[in-house]
Amino acid sequence: MGAGHQHGGPSPSPRGTAGAAYRGRLRIALAIAALLLVAELVGSALTGSLALLADAGHVATDTIGIAMALLAIHVANRPAGERRTFGYARMEILAALANCLLLLGVGGYILFEAVGRLREPTEVPGGQTILFGLLGLALNGLSLALLMRGQRESLNVRGAFLEVAADTLGSLAVVAAALVVLVTGWQGADPVASLLIALMIVPRTVKLAREALDVLLEAAPRDVSIPEVRAHILRLPGVEDVHDLHVWTITSGMPVLSAHVVVGGEALDAPGHERMLRDLQSCLGTHFDVAHCTFQLEPSGHVAHEAGVCD
Repeated sequence: MGAGHQHGGPSPSPRGTAGAAYRGRLRIALAIAALLLVAELVGSALTGSLALLADAGHVATDTIGIAMALLAIHVANRPAGERRTFGYARMEILAALANCLLLLGVGGYILFEAVGRLREPTEVPGGQTILFGLLGLALNGLSLALLMRGQRESLNVRGAFLEVAADTLGSLAVVAAALVVLVTGWQGADPVASLLIALMIVPRTVKLAREALDVLLEAAPRDVSIPEVRAHILRLPGVEDVHDLHVWTITSGMPVLSAHVVVGGEALDAPGHERMLRDLQSCLGTHFDVAHCTFQLEPSGHVAHEAGVCD
């Protein structure tokens, strides 16, 4: 019968992937992270604070993670070729997954060090630690504001955002621990704050990793219901059946759909064929946020001649 395709939702931006619009903000966030890393390493050396060192370790992963996000955006927006027909868009998802591994590694290291410090507490000067913690809080707050919008649109930017968010919580923990040391003299507050930093990193990291793996495994987007898509298609006049219905995501903001649609009656002639394609494209574009739709129209009985059909 032939095939047709149409953008059934918002098209990918001509400027590139969803993350491409936030390159400038990521560069500023990278500069902030590098500045904060130097400051916290100096602060940890001066104060002996494990919480500050833990936060510096996490800022180091921030720096690497944001740099990876920028590199992934650069590669992802290279043009498609004959072998890589979707281009390199998946590089952003791989960068998000790599950020997750970095975060989990830092969390494990902090847990290990904190347990050792709880057994053998080290004296930490609260006043100096508070100053460095407040500096981290201010700089991280600026980075969060820069990446807030982008993290809703791109998994790659969200990976960088979560790096900074976890570090912001770490800065809060550093300040809180230093205040406890100043008020009570209890040096155990510093490693306890480190434990909290590690525990705060894990849940959002696991959630991001799950979302990245869903994209790599070509799972249907969470906001697209396959039964609803099928029901909408079947309600169109002239549609008899739908098979090989697939919805997946290339990268953030680029969901795609393909389906074999069995048609009958007037949809079998050329004018009906064109009308059916327009109806399908209008249906998917109106009701579902799918960037690109591809349909193959078939007469009844054609499915029996296809190899490897998946219902």
